[in-house]
Amino acid sequence: MSITTKAGDSGLTSLFSGERVPKDDLRVDAYGTVDELDAHLADACHYIEDEQMRSILREIQTQLGHVMAVLASTDKPASNHIHEAEVTKLTELVHHYEALVPIKGLVVIGSIKASAKLDICRTIARRAERVIIRLNHKAPIDALVLQYINRLSDLLFIMARFLEQQAGSLRYK
Repeated sequence: MSITTKAGDSGLTSLFSGERVPKDDLRVDAYGTVDELDAHLADACHYIEDEQMRSILREIQTQLGHVMAVLASTDKPASNHIHEAEVTKLTELVHHYEALVPIKGLVVIGSIKASAKLDICRTIARRAERVIIRLNHKAPIDALVLQYINRLSDLLFIMARFLEQQAGSLRYK
């Protein structure tokens, strides 16, 4: 089976719910931005030597698949959604890394390649959050999706600072 269907040649695409929408629809923009974040997280893993951190990022990539499934459907998928436990886990990870890296001011980001990659991911997560919020104004989105993406950007920030601290390159403005 080919991935080429030619069904999108006219500028329309199908949601998981089967509905056809323009490719510039806000819903498509939302899950497309999360897809972009997923791809950048995959790239970031190639720059991170810490196996535990890579494992966390791979798990996040799996959860982002669930986020995209929620965003790509006008229905509420029963099996593909974010649970409160995933948001709680991200919050706990943020607190874990904060305990290891107390932030003392405004940080100069990206002092090593791995942290720069995570900062790119963080900014894409923030953009995804803004798109999802705009979509939420038109069609309510599960609040846990918004919480997950918000917490994820916090985690990516503090993970980047952890890597910089480990490298002895955490700098402040």
